[in-house]
Formats: sequence, structure tokens, C-alpha cells
Amino acid sequence: MVRLVLMFAVVVIEYVYGILPPLPMKEGCSVVSPEVNILRLEGEAIILSFSMFERVLEVRKIAPPTATFLITKDNGAEGVAYQGEGRVQQRNKQLWILPAQASDSGKYICTYRNETYCVTGSITLQVYESSSVDMEKLIHPYQAIVGERLKLRCPSLNDFNDTDRLVEWHKDSPPQLGRAGSFRQDRGRLIIPAVKRSHAGVYTCKLRVLISGQQYNVSRTIQLNVEGLDPVTTTTTTTSVPDLSMTSNPGLISSSSYSTVHTSVIQPPVIVSPLNGTIFESMHGSGVELFCKVLTECQMTDSTLVTWLVNDQSVESSYLDGRALQGGRRVTRVSEGCQIELRLGIVAITEQDVKTELKCVTQNQGGRQEVVAQLQLEDSTFTWLVVAAVAVSCFLTVVSVFLYALFKPKKKMDYFLARQNSTF
Repeated sequence: MVRLVLMFAVVVIEYVYGILPPLPMKEGCSVVSPEVNILRLEGEAIILSFSMFERVLEVRKIAPPTATFLITKDNGAEGVAYQGEGRVQQRNKQLWILPAQASDSGKYICTYRNETYCVTGSITLQVYESSSVDMEKLIHPYQAIVGERLKLRCPSLNDFNDTDRLVEWHKDSPPQLGRAGSFRQDRGRLIIPAVKRSHAGVYTCKLRVLISGQQYNVSRTIQLNVEGLDPVTTTTTTTSVPDLSMTSNPGLISSSSYSTVHTSVIQPPVIVSPLNGTIFESMHGSGVELFCKVLTECQMTDSTLVTWLVNDQSVESSYLDGRALQGGRRVTRVSEGCQIELRLGIVAITEQDVKTELKCVTQNQGGRQEVVAQLQLEDSTFTWLVVAAVAVSCFLTVVSVFLYALFKPKKKMDYFLARQNSTF
């Protein structure tokens, strides 16, 4: 009996740990979802990393940390592998292109294979010439709000380590900032203490990296868009000192000697939900709805901005575009004033979304506030273990009832029959 229960529990647990959906197959290999497309400029150093591919292997415990991968370029027939110290070379789990050419554009395949598994991931690279009309596709959009303290980071430089001090910033063309110009830098980030509408424009960050004794250029272009109106400087109270020499009686001072301008103080909006640091969990492949709730004065609802950002980018400009939709702004009156609610819906959460930074930002003329939240895949192991425990309990109950009914002792009817046949 105990052995039967243990076998049943093992079957349930094996089912629990196999809840990850199988990967699609192609030509005998499991296929991981493609990485985000990479757009780069000809003549610069490029490093291709297969982050999502490595994450899938890690979550599914398919490959050990010391596993070796093979990166090839898909030419329609057999892939071309890169080895040695040429212009294009594979270094561990990355592909280094030193420097890039327009002919490097294409699809690259990363493969892990052993006696049991064959798994592939892919990434598409597009290298543009400096004279290409599609150069605008290289621009990273960035949204800012008037009055905020902005730290502008040069994007997609994680693979170039220890290069922050070499970053140079320029605004528009020709360069207007030199080495950050009137702004200051902090570990390679461009600092704007208080954003104004005049700060909107195109910024270029450049760095020079030294690889194997040779110097290469790396640059990124950012389009900074600024929302809101520049604050108007007003004097809240002005007082003129009376001229006592103009009157024979100093105790008589004309009321016109003083002028006071009273201006109402606008309170900044307050985000009441979510709290800073909130983690939203969802099952793999399921959707999630997020709501940012902001409390403000009712007369300020129309001029109060509320928006969601994904990794400091607008939803439409982020990698979630197509899977996320922002909208449904609603204003309701509450006891403390008025509450603005803005919805963010995300369809089909994947491993790529883990630890994605979601930021709700609100601002009006009174001030600004933001909160940061993250996405996380729900650990369904505990849930299925509870289900398994309930299933085992039900199974034991059924078996106990069955055994009780099977081995229940039969009552003797002799005494009853004897009394039934007796006369008193």
C-alpha cells in the first residue's frame, strides 16, 4: 500500500517538474525564440550575445555553465563557422565583428548540441552604411518630462566592460556639447539636473575601445523627447518699503505702499499604487494587467501626466511593443481629491521579460514622482506540489474506504434469528 502511494506521488512530482512547454522543433533541433534584432553602423565594433538563448538553457537545465556553443551565419545552405583571429571571430558564447561591414548583415545561429539535446537560437543583425537613408532606424527614442533629473545612459554597451570613462557626448550635428558641454557626466552617463524643452534633440554617445591592441569606435544615437511645459517663474510676495519722508505723520502709511501677490501652491501628484519595488508575477505564457493609480487635486487632473515606461523607454518604443498596450486612463473622485488610473496590459509573459523594469511616472506643475516595478515568472512548483498533496490525500481516502468495505467483519445473525423463531 505504501509503495503504491509513493509511486503515485513520484508520478505527480514528475508531472509537476515537467510543466515547461516543449520548445518547437526544426530539422531535429529545438528552437528558442529569436533575440531582439540588432541595428548597427558600419565601421564600428560589434559584439553579438545570445542572452535569451542562454537563459532558456539555464532555466531548463539543459546545458552546464561550461558548455561550448557554435555560432554560424545562416547563408541558406550550410552555416559558416567563425574561428581563429580574423575580422569576425567567435569568443566563447559571443561573436565579435571587428569592425563591421554592410555585408555582415544577416541571421546568425547559436547551437548547443550533446548526446541528448540539440538547441538553437538566432539573432538578426543589420549593418547600415553611414550614407544610408535608413540611418534613422539606429536612433534609440527616450522620453523625459520637464523638470526631472535625467541620467542619460549610452545604451547597449554591456559587452564593452570598463569603458564608461571614455564616453563622449554630443548633441545634434555639428556637436554642441563637446565632452558633455554644460552638462556633467557620472560614470559615462550624461546628467541633466532639470530637463527643459530646449534639451530635446538628438544625442550621440561615442567611445573608443581597445581590443587586442587595436582601437575601435562604438557609438549610439538617442532621440530625446521632452513632454510638459517649462515652469513659469513667479514672485509669490512682493513688498515695497514706504518712504517715510513723504509724509508728515510717519504713523500714517498709505495702504498702496504694500503690494502682495498671492499664488496658490500646487501640490505634486502622488502615486498610491503600485509601491516602489513591487514585483508582478505571472505564469509563463500568461498575460498580466498593471494599474498605476495617482492621487492629485481635481483641478489638476487634465494637466497631470501619467505614463508607463519600459526600461526607461516609452511602451511603443520598447521591446514590448506589440505585446504591451498602454491606455484606459480613468479619473475618479475620492475623499482626498481625484485619482487617475492608467492601465498597462502585457500579453504572454516570457523569460525575456524577467526583471524588466517597469516605471510609472507622473508629473504636473507641482512636481514629479515615479515608482519602479518588475516582472517575474511565477514559480508554479509550490502550486503543483499543493495539488499533488491534495491528490495524494484523495487517493488515500478512496483506498482507505475501499479497504474498509472489503475487509469489514460480517455481523452474526444467529441470535436475531433465534429470537425470531422463539415464543414468549
